[in-house]
Amino acid sequence: MYQALYRKWRPQTFDEVVGQKHITETLKNQVNTGRLSHAYIFIGTRGTGKTTCARILARAVNCENPADGNPCGVCPACRGIMDGSILDVVELDAASNNGVDNVRAMREEAVFSPATVKKRVYIVDEVHMLSPGAFNALLKILEEPPEHLMFILATTELQKVPATILSRCQRHSFKRIDAPTIAEYLGYIAEKEGFTLKPDAAELIARLADGGVRDALSLLDQCSAREIIDLDAVYYAMGLAGNRRTSALMERILAHETEKAVRDFNSLWMDGKDPTVLLTELTGLLRDALMIKVAPKGGQSLISGGYDSATLETLGGRMTKEELIAAMETLQNAQTRIRAGANPKITAELCLVTLCDSALGDSVGDLKARISRLEEQLKNGVPVQMAPQSSPRQEEATTPPPERRYEEELPPPPEEEYPDPADYLPEMPAERSQIPTPRPEPEPAPQLPPQNQAGSVSWEEICAVVAPQLPKEISTRLDDASSVRAVLEGPVLNLTVMPGFLYARFNRQDVLSRFSEAASRLAGREIRAKVSELTEKTDAPEGAKRSLEDLKAFKEVHFI
Repeated sequence: MYQALYRKWRPQTFDEVVGQKHITETLKNQVNTGRLSHAYIFIGTRGTGKTTCARILARAVNCENPADGNPCGVCPACRGIMDGSILDVVELDAASNNGVDNVRAMREEAVFSPATVKKRVYIVDEVHMLSPGAFNALLKILEEPPEHLMFILATTELQKVPATILSRCQRHSFKRIDAPTIAEYLGYIAEKEGFTLKPDAAELIARLADGGVRDALSLLDQCSAREIIDLDAVYYAMGLAGNRRTSALMERILAHETEKAVRDFNSLWMDGKDPTVLLTELTGLLRDALMIKVAPKGGQSLISGGYDSATLETLGGRMTKEELIAAMETLQNAQTRIRAGANPKITAELCLVTLCDSALGDSVGDLKARISRLEEQLKNGVPVQMAPQSSPRQEEATTPPPERRYEEELPPPPEEEYPDPADYLPEMPAERSQIPTPRPEPEPAPQLPPQNQAGSVSWEEICAVVAPQLPKEISTRLDDASSVRAVLEGPVLNLTVMPGFLYARFNRQDVLSRFSEAASRLAGREIRAKVSELTEKTDAPEGAKRSLEDLKAFKEVHFI
C-alpha cells in the first residue's frame, strides 16, 4: 500500500532531522552523558519536527545500543517502540484527551514501572488544549515524577500553557526551516523516489511550505503525478493559476487602466472569485514585492512563494516603498469594511478604482506615496508629468479656468435700489397730469478744471480708454460730475465717488487697476488709482445741481 512521503521519510535518528541542529545536538549529548530531564516541552510551528524528535528521544533513552546519542533502530526496544508493541511509550493527543479524568487515568498508570524498557515515556501532543483542571491534575506528577517516568510535551501555542507547567519542563524551541534548506532536501527525496524535480519548482514548493518540512513533502507528493515537476506543474497542482490573474490585475493597476482593471475584476467575480480573497491575494503580492524591495539580497527567503521572483522584482521596480505601503493600507481598509458588513463587490470595485488613480486617496499614506513618486522622478531626471486624465481632480488641475468677463463677476444691482421720487411729489390735478411735461435739454458734461490734467493726460482721455473695459453701471457714470470726480495729483489718480452702490462698484481691485493702467500708459509713468467717497461738504458743480423740473422728469433722467 502506498505510504505518504512525509510518513515514509520521517527521520528515525537525530542526524536525519532537517534544520534543527541546535536541538538535536543538545538531545544527543544528554543521551550520551545520561543527564536527561524528567520533562521536556517542544515548541514550534507545524511540521518542524516536534513530534518526530519526541519519538526519537523516547527510543534513544530506551535503546540498548545507542550510537552517538541516536537510537540504533535494530534492538528489540527500538523495534517495539516503532511498531507500537511496547506499551510503555504512550503518545496522547491532548486535543481529544483534554479532561481531568484522562489525566487522572494517566497518573494512575504512570506509577507502575515499565515492563520491557528502562523508562516509561508519555508524549503529549498539542498540550495547550488541556483544560485548566487537567493542567492542575498534571502539575504534581510533572514536578516530582518517579525515576522511571519521562514526559515530553509538544505545542504550537506556548502562550496557552500555564507558567507552572513551563517552569517544570526543559524548553526547546523549534524554528522554521529556511527555503534553501527545504529545497535541497526535496531534491534529495525526489532523487530517491525517481522524480524529475526542477530546481525552480523545488524553490517554489519550499516557499509555499512556510518553513515546515512536512508541508513541503505533502506538496511534493501532490505534484508527483506529473513526470516532470516544473513551475507549471506546481502552479496547476497547488491551484495557483489564479495568482497569475491576480498579477495581471496588478499590472492594470500600475498602468492606471481603471476600465480594464474593473473589467478583469468583473471577470474574476463571474468565475466565482470571492472579493475578500482577491483583496487578500493582492495584499500578499504587494507584501512580497515590498520584501524584495527592502531586502534585495535576502528577500527571496522572506516571500510567501505564491508569485515568481520576476513578477515581484518588476512590481517592486515600478513602485516606491511608500506607494507599496499605501496600496497595502488601502487594501486592508477595504477588507475591514467588508468584515464590517459593507457590500463586498462594491467595496472591492471602489478599492480598485482608488488604487488605479492615486489622486483619489486622501490619507497620509497616499500623500506620502505621491510625494515619493515625484522625488523618484526628479532623482532619475524624469520630467514630472501630471497624473492620468481619468480623475476629475486632475482635469480641474490641468484645465485652465475659462476667462470670465466683468459682467459675469459683478452681480446685477437690486431691482429697487432707491425709492421713486414721484411717490414724494404732491398730487397734481387730473387735467394737468395729462399734459406732457417738456423734457429739458441734457446739460453738457462739465469740463474738468485745469488741475485735473497733468501734461497731455486728461480725464476724458482716461475715460475713453477705460469705459469699454468696465461694466455698464460704471461706464455710464464717468461723465457725470455729480457722481464721479477725478483729480490727478502726482503719481496718484484720486477718484471721488458718490457713496453707496456706485462706490461699492468702484472700490474693486480690478476696476481700480483698469484706471491705473490707462493713466500710466497715457502719462508714460507709474500712476496709481484710489477711490474715496463724496462728502456733504463737497459742493457739486453749478451745472450739476438739480431742480424740481429734473425731479418731474425722473423717468428719463438718473436720480442720485
